[in-house]
Amino acid sequence: MPELVVFGSVAFDSIKTPFGSVEKTLGGSGTYASVAASFFSKPGIVSAVGSDFPTAEMDFLKSRGIDLKGLELKQGKTFHWSGEYGLDINAAKTIKTEFNVLADFKPQLPAEYTKADFLLLGNNNPEMQLDVLGQMSKKPLLVIADTMNIYIEKQRDKVLQVVEEADICLLNDSEARLLFKTPSLVAASKEILKLNSELSIIKKGEHGALLSTAKGCFVAPGYPLENLVDPTGCGDCFAGALMGFLAKEGRVSEDLMRKAIIYGSVVASLNAEGMGLEKLREITLDDINKRFNEFKEIVRF
Repeated sequence: MPELVVFGSVAFDSIKTPFGSVEKTLGGSGTYASVAASFFSKPGIVSAVGSDFPTAEMDFLKSRGIDLKGLELKQGKTFHWSGEYGLDINAAKTIKTEFNVLADFKPQLPAEYTKADFLLLGNNNPEMQLDVLGQMSKKPLLVIADTMNIYIEKQRDKVLQVVEEADICLLNDSEARLLFKTPSLVAASKEILKLNSELSIIKKGEHGALLSTAKGCFVAPGYPLENLVDPTGCGDCFAGALMGFLAKEGRVSEDLMRKAIIYGSVVASLNAEGMGLEKLREITLDDINKRFNEFKEIVRF
């Protein structure tokens, strides 16, 4: 039985940045989050792939200890996203999105997945996120949901419902401002806390993350990267590593959440040093812990 269930896409990505390019490499929000989580705990992924999905990539996911009972194999082509980045590496320009087998995918959790204590609802249609959440046979210790601008613009009421029903909705700074119609991230955090949340986490890309509670806040810096290659999947890595660490601990507290945010930032920063999943295929938990300790020195005063 997985300790953490991840609902998100498994995809082929075609990526171009000023520092390199790849064609139809393994990607998707569910993939990045699951691989990031696998350094700490055993995740199970809920998604679908087509008949074109390589056996070698299936074997790679298994080698990371990722449970694939929730990964449906369908006739047709795997989801494909194509995008490029300029020197403003935080902004991706989508060239093409081909949903393929995910166009009519209706997620169905295996029985053992419904009992997991930790649930990560990756960037997806909010109605599907709510459907997956509704399939849980017991209330998880922690539910985190991700979203994006297109859903906020077109399905704002449903996104707000996800924010209310999840324990934490992971928003980046632009999404938080758009959803709550405010330029202030502190004001947006307070609105999140009003929606039945004890914690609010707003991602600020290369500038770190803001954790807020009713008692105060914690500001985590971004790791100062010199060798920035490709930011694809970094937000998913942040969420996956954060959840994976908490699933390993088996409990949730504000102190652990602060530590989890740093681990999330560490794995995201390492991911950004390679094209696609290239870096995550190479690193070990020792590499992650080494950078975690560097983080401690960065913020010590």
